[in-house]
Amino acid sequence: MNLALITGASKGIGRSTAKVFANAGWDLILLGRDLSLMEELKSDLSSTGRKIFIVKCDLLNSQNIKIEIPKMLNNIGCPSVLINNAGFAINKDLMDTTIDEWQKIIQVNLSSVFQMCNLIVPRMREEGGVVINVSSHAANNAFPQWGAYCVSKAALASFTKCLREEERSNSIRACTITLGSVNTPLWDSEYVKAEFDKNSMLSSDQVAQNILYIAEQDSSQIIEDLTLMPSSGAF
Repeated sequence: MNLALITGASKGIGRSTAKVFANAGWDLILLGRDLSLMEELKSDLSSTGRKIFIVKCDLLNSQNIKIEIPKMLNNIGCPSVLINNAGFAINKDLMDTTIDEWQKIIQVNLSSVFQMCNLIVPRMREEGGVVINVSSHAANNAFPQWGAYCVSKAALASFTKCLREEERSNSIRACTITLGSVNTPLWDSEYVKAEFDKNSMLSSDQVAQNILYIAEQDSSQIIEDLTLMPSSGAF
């Protein structure tokens, strides 16, 4: 069954990925906080003829995940591909970051991914599946004022490797797509104060095409990590 679940589906990489997957013949579960944006996206995708389901869920709230994901599995079914795309960033020096800000970053970028996998992967084992975690080159580098974000992505990369090894025998493939800077609404967030040339960044459409490429690999092989950087380099 070609059913993909995309977190953070309402905008940016998630929205582009939904469009690319639907046009490639995939049915979708769109998960996010903004119901109106997801309804708008569902309407945009109606011309593809694919089944589009919407799940309103706040990944900052672990209790909300605990309630909504089992409900989704019972009502819609288990996706064959789980794309953990939702992300959160605050750019501050580590010693200026509050514990609440730290916990928000860790919750969205790491703990929610663990919780999504914890609830979905056991159900995936019946027919096999693919988990694609959207990571960042910040996982492998230290960027001033992005310390908490770097830590969350480094931990995500390690989590993905561990999940991959534990679930190999269950026909679950776990992968990361490691990205350089991508032109998404994240840069316009109230929490991010960074001025970069967005024209030199990757586009969300480029990223989406590569996520589809990972997802559509034959079950006999795996792309463990695909690194995609702007040709102009890191910045």
